[in-house]
Amino acid sequence: MNRQAQSVVMFLVGAALLHAGLSGLYLRYVKAGLQPLLLASGAVLVLTALMTLWYERRKRHAPEEEHGHAHREPRISWLLVLPLFALILVAPPALGSYSAVRTGTALQKPYAYEALPKSDPLPLSVVDYAGRAVYDHGRSIAGRRLSITGFVALDRGGAPYLVRMALNCCAADAQPVKIALTGHVPPVLEPDTWLEVTGSYTARQTRDPVNNGPIPYFMVTEAKPVPTPHDPYDETWNQ
Repeated sequence: MNRQAQSVVMFLVGAALLHAGLSGLYLRYVKAGLQPLLLASGAVLVLTALMTLWYERRKRHAPEEEHGHAHREPRISWLLVLPLFALILVAPPALGSYSAVRTGTALQKPYAYEALPKSDPLPLSVVDYAGRAVYDHGRSIAGRRLSITGFVALDRGGAPYLVRMALNCCAADAQPVKIALTGHVPPVLEPDTWLEVTGSYTARQTRDPVNNGPIPYFMVTEAKPVPTPHDPYDETWNQ
């Protein structure tokens, strides 16, 4: 491709990065903290492309003897822009139950436990509840009414989990943290449905059939479907 074509592709790449960063689409690929770098990269690419196009236009209007013989680029090279339009027009879904039931729970022992507010019910993330239930033996949450949000995954036997994919850097390294549900669980659950469950801590635990990792139970008293959150991944590990 010639310089002008390269600049157009560079401009489209930068515009796609800016679109993803400003629209929230980037959350399907990377953690929220990378948004400033993503926007800065897109701005640099767009600015570089515009400067290159301006330079090439000036060179085109230079005296004829300064020009070399121009070669026409193959049109098939423009197929390089197709992945960019796919990025803008076709947003991939966040990882869900299909990945969760085929990957072992990635629960890690927390370095510390933050003090909890006195709200009722107490909202907790899947990762926070699982960590306190397994490694703190529920000392900080026992006897309290809790509220947790995640998506539904069913194991091969139909047992329901509430799951959140925990993110280190990007969606490629996302791993599930799972909570097993017991109590007043809805009789019919669809995988990938987002639920807000209210209930309490229970000392009961099970083992993940994939990697034998610990999975705590949660005693459900109420469950209701909720919309998919703006950021479907859990970034607790990055805080």
